[in-house]
Order: sequence, then structure tokens, then C-alpha cells
Amino acid sequence: MSEVPVGKFVWYDLMTTDPAAARDFYTSVIGWGTDTWDGGPAPYEMWTTEGGPIGGLMQLPDEAQQAGAPPHWLAYVAVDDVDATCARAVELGGSLLVPGQDIPTVGRFAVLTDPTGAVVAIFRPEGEAPGHDGMPQVGEMSWHELMSEDYVAAFDFYAELFGWKKTNSMDMGPEQGMYQMYGRGDGPELGGMMNKPPQVPVSCWMYYTRVGDLDATLERVTAKGGTVVHGPMEVPGGDRVAACIDPQGAAFAVHWSAQS
Repeated sequence: MSEVPVGKFVWYDLMTTDPAAARDFYTSVIGWGTDTWDGGPAPYEMWTTEGGPIGGLMQLPDEAQQAGAPPHWLAYVAVDDVDATCARAVELGGSLLVPGQDIPTVGRFAVLTDPTGAVVAIFRPEGEAPGHDGMPQVGEMSWHELMSEDYVAAFDFYAELFGWKKTNSMDMGPEQGMYQMYGRGDGPELGGMMNKPPQVPVSCWMYYTRVGDLDATLERVTAKGGTVVHGPMEVPGGDRVAACIDPQGAAFAVHWSAQS
């Protein structure tokens, strides 16, 4: 079995109330392709880039909708042992939403919440982990941002669970406080954590997709029925970002990098 890149984000599922409409939106706005994997009990639709598949598109289960879950993106972090990681997450104050389950020929996964309520999935691939090292390419997820009830407690949880390490930090002022960036200890930073603003109702993750032209992407967002809720804005280093909501209500963000 191949070595697992522990702590790396390796897959992204969109859980939505209208997969067909979401497919039309993201293929038009981001430029992803789609493909179908038939190796499971039911066909599974995947998002694809020039580098290969990066995630999937799924119907948000009825029981999740009844429990009040909105359409959302769910990211998977690679771990060595799914069940041991689940047990440790609970010891650290997290909770288990979906216990460890096998996907034949693919790997094993589970879904957790951190102590502040943000949801994340874990994954132990059976073969090579999806993705690649180095800078994310256009069409790939490039930043992973946690808006938390208590980002300090959340960081401690993830550092213990995934081995994430603090990198840079930035003081965003008295209202927003500190923005703590993190990584795996080598390679590009993975993202940042902060205390959530008042308009964000619960602790949650936001995932940024790298795009080649931010302004043109945002024009497509609104043309296809989505909403730009924050930005575009420049961030330190010269990159530009914006946060959006798709027509079904799932939050996502886009990122233009000043680096080639």
C-alpha cells in the first residue's frame, strides 16, 4: 500500500439539492469537466481538471436536509488509519457523524466535526492518494479556510489530529482578530483559520478554487445565478479572492494567484 500524505487535502465533494443544476453551474463558471465512476453500488459523478479528478458531485441526502444541512462542500484529509483517527478526534472533543466506511478498491473514509462544530472528512486511500505536491494549478483547490467559533481550539485539534503546523499569521484588526495560516511543514501553505464573523452562523470550512481570471469568473458566477458575497479583494502577496454562493446555496470561493 502506498505511503499516505497525512494531513493533505485530497478530495472535495459537493453535496447539493440539485446535482444537474450544480453541474451546469460549475462546469460553466470554473471550467471543470465531469466523469462517472462506476466502481461502487451506484454511479458517482466526479469533477475533473486537466490533471485528473479532484472531487465529486452528490445529492444531499434527505436525512441531512431534514436535519437542516444546507448544500455544502465537504473536503477529505488523508490519514494513515481512519478508525484510529476517529477515536482520537472524539477524545479531543470532536464528534463522529459518519463512522468509518469502505469504498471497494478506493479506500476508507469517515466524517467528523471538530470541537467547534465544523465538518471535515478523513480518507485512507487504498492506492495512490489523489492530487499532487507543489502549487495548485488552475481548477484545483488552492486554499482551505476555517471560520470558527474558536479558531485557537480548532487549530489545536487539527494540529493533534493531522500534524498541521502554524506558519504565518496576520492581525486583521480589533473586530476580526488574528488570521492564522497553517501547513504540513513542507510545501505550500494549506490555508488559514480565524474566528468567524457574525454573519457566518456556524463554524465552517470555505474552499478556494484557483482560477485564471478572477473578474471573468465572477461575471460567470452572477450570469449563471450565483451570488458574489465578498470581494473581489486583494490579499497580502498580490493575489485576489472572492467568496460566492452557488444557486443551490453552497458557499465557495475563488482565487487568482499572482504567481505563475
